[in-house]
Amino acid sequence: MTGPLPGERMRSEIVAQPTVLASVAERRAEIARVAEVIDRRAPRFAVLAARGSSDHAALYAKYLIEVLLQLPAGLASPSTTTLYGAEPDLTGVLFVTVSQSGGSPDLVEATRAARRRGALTVAVTNTPDSPLNEVTELAVDIGAGTELAVAATKTYTASLIALYLLIDAVRGGTGEAVAEIGELAERTLAGAADPVREAVDHYRFVERVVTTGRGYSSATAAEAALKLAETSYLAARAYSGADLLHGPVAAIDAETGVLAVTSAGRGGEAMRDVVAAVRERGADVLAVGSAAADVDAGLRIEVPRTAEEVAPILEVLPLQQLALALSLARGGDPDRPRGLRKVTRTR
Repeated sequence: MTGPLPGERMRSEIVAQPTVLASVAERRAEIARVAEVIDRRAPRFAVLAARGSSDHAALYAKYLIEVLLQLPAGLASPSTTTLYGAEPDLTGVLFVTVSQSGGSPDLVEATRAARRRGALTVAVTNTPDSPLNEVTELAVDIGAGTELAVAATKTYTASLIALYLLIDAVRGGTGEAVAEIGELAERTLAGAADPVREAVDHYRFVERVVTTGRGYSSATAAEAALKLAETSYLAARAYSGADLLHGPVAAIDAETGVLAVTSAGRGGEAMRDVVAAVRERGADVLAVGSAAADVDAGLRIEVPRTAEEVAPILEVLPLQQLALALSLARGGDPDRPRGLRKVTRTR
């Protein structure tokens, strides 16, 4: 009896995302009830804790909180609690833990400690009965369904939309920007099929990739680098477009593949100079996003235009397709990446 084809799990979970995203959007009222508690408590700033792909979802939430709520926000270092025993005063702080499994011991302990130190703790997870939910005060179920592939796809985008709906509701929004997210995701995946095949042919033998974006799309660049590293074993690094020009651009040459995330809005506009700079160094540039046509790139994957703050939910979809197809083209199996398990238990 033969097993599943290479990459079959990852492929099926990529194509499930339009349905998953639409389902999360329909649960806006449920998520808004958590937002009401946050609004009543009026936090003075926010701290986000996460690992892996969830860390990139937390980075996205950091931008949402700072821009939409006008609150300072930062990314936690769980090891300051679990390894060093730090006990900062978190009175009046919103502490959001993003974890697909809800099972990482360090995130559970950091959340428990944050609540003990006065924070309003919120878990955003795909596992409602997880250890994380047992220690947190509030919880948002992202509702992506069981994810079997090691490389997170549907749980990542479901985390993004859940975080958006939560933060949008705190500011009094109605979630209008994601009302048609399922249809838009379907269009994105269908429209990217041919450009992704072209990109795979172009990058099949590349060994070094830099991913870059500005603003909200910084999270997409980080997630793209992780997907390429874990599925195709590429030396992939993510940089903010601003940070890239502050030094790392010196390492870019004609042997470097550059993946630039450029969606309509202020972040995409700021990427024009970044793309121009790496093109001057001879790099191959693949532009992905709703503003891909506006930059000087050799290859483009265009994505339907949305409000800038929800663009990361769509722009990562063709990058997941690229990671899957590139891994298979290079003879790999993204469902069985070497040395990786679905749940990583860090302390």
